Amino acid sequence: MQSRLDFYKATPSGTRAMIALEQAVSQCGIEKSLMELVRLRASQLNGCAFCVDMHVADARKGGETERRLASVVVWREAPFFTERERAALEWTEAVTLVAQTHVPDAVWEAVKPHFSEQEIADLTMLVVAINGWNRISVAFRKIPE
Repeated sequence: MQSRLDFYKATPSGTRAMIALEQAVSQCGIEKSLMELVRLRASQLNGCAFCVDMHVADARKGGETERRLASVVVWREAPFFTERERAALEWTEAVTLVAQTHVPDAVWEAVKPHFSEQEIADLTMLVVAINGWNRISVAFRKIPE
């Protein structure tokens, strides 16, 4: 596979806007380890090799275990995740697949006990950000380094 174009150079203002969103998200109150699980799961769903590679590496640097990283793709069947993490992963999937799921009420009800309103909004912005990066990276065939 070959990269199609360098979007950083092709649209500096668009890239700066994405970076600004990422910076805002990175300063929210959601724990960094959970943020990486969310980024990883969305990237898996979107088939973004670059982002999967990056977020696995970032999660490892943050102390995440290989066992949990390998199990993110099957988080529903794996016993390694807390209820808060499960709620976040379910929310991530529903928002990532919004055209298919329309974020069901059951998913909304499942996330509410584990996150404040601000945290749900922040979690959603995190999912929006990684989905944006995934779409850019997949479209332009950004290759893991």
